[in-house]
Amino acid sequence: MDYDRLIDAETWAFIRRTEAAYPEDAVDLDIAGQRRAYDAMCRDFHQPYPDGVTASDGQAQGVPIRIYSAGEPGITVVYFHGGGFVVGGLDSHDDVCAEICASTGYRVISVDYRLAPEHKHPAAFDDAWTATSWAAATYEGNIVLVGDSAGGNLAAAVAHHARGRLKGIVGQVLIYPGLGGDMTKGSYLDHAEAPMLTAQDLAFYKSVRVDGDEPLNDPTYAPLRDRNFSKLPRTVIFTAGCDPLQSDGPAYRDKLAAAGVPAHEITEAGLVHGYLRARGMSARAAESFERILLAIEALGQGIWPYD
Repeated sequence: MDYDRLIDAETWAFIRRTEAAYPEDAVDLDIAGQRRAYDAMCRDFHQPYPDGVTASDGQAQGVPIRIYSAGEPGITVVYFHGGGFVVGGLDSHDDVCAEICASTGYRVISVDYRLAPEHKHPAAFDDAWTATSWAAATYEGNIVLVGDSAGGNLAAAVAHHARGRLKGIVGQVLIYPGLGGDMTKGSYLDHAEAPMLTAQDLAFYKSVRVDGDEPLNDPTYAPLRDRNFSKLPRTVIFTAGCDPLQSDGPAYRDKLAAAGVPAHEITEAGLVHGYLRARGMSARAAESFERILLAIEALGQGIWPYD
């Protein structure tokens, strides 16, 4: 891939700034080293809260959460952060959650699920499910599930598991999610050496997420491997054009559409995995973030603007 042609100067500046704190070979560090580097990188990109947003830490049946509010929200976003199931937490996506809250007016609950390798699958899913169940029992009104990267996996896994169990989930917005697609074709090959995330990185994250072989037909692990895609909430998927995970978005959209579920996928040309943090320095990333915010707001209100 000719990434010098596909990726513009602003996005390259974001990539270089990221690599200054979180180098390309970060997965070769020990787990503690990876987390230190990732946390330092996230701090470097952190933006102040918009006016009117407040946040407080708490617990959802033992799962640490952070609740963002602006006014008296009637709709709740449950947010799952990215990080390969290995890094990240309440601080890594703190400003993203605050901006979602400010833009939509919705309550945002960020979930600090347990991380691998200390906590193997299904620990992260169990925490995601516990927090979402708590939110549904605690607050009235619609719920929108949102997540990026590994968090997109968790949002979709919760949506699948919630059928017949939880009411009120009206939508999901998945941002460059890893959904368990076929790693032998498509973007997994075309973008195996993409900036910000490589096929080798994905292999590492997969290796530490489970003990032994990965589950074959477990949608709490890989939503794309579910056998039933009916009765899922309306779904909007954002993928990065230069990302080995890009193929997962269209694959998931097609399975939902075949089952009669409204689903829309947007491939953001020239963007790379992790581009949410680039929204303050890349016009392409900022425009995508605006589309993400609009999708969250529309789904929360039961609006489907993609027909």
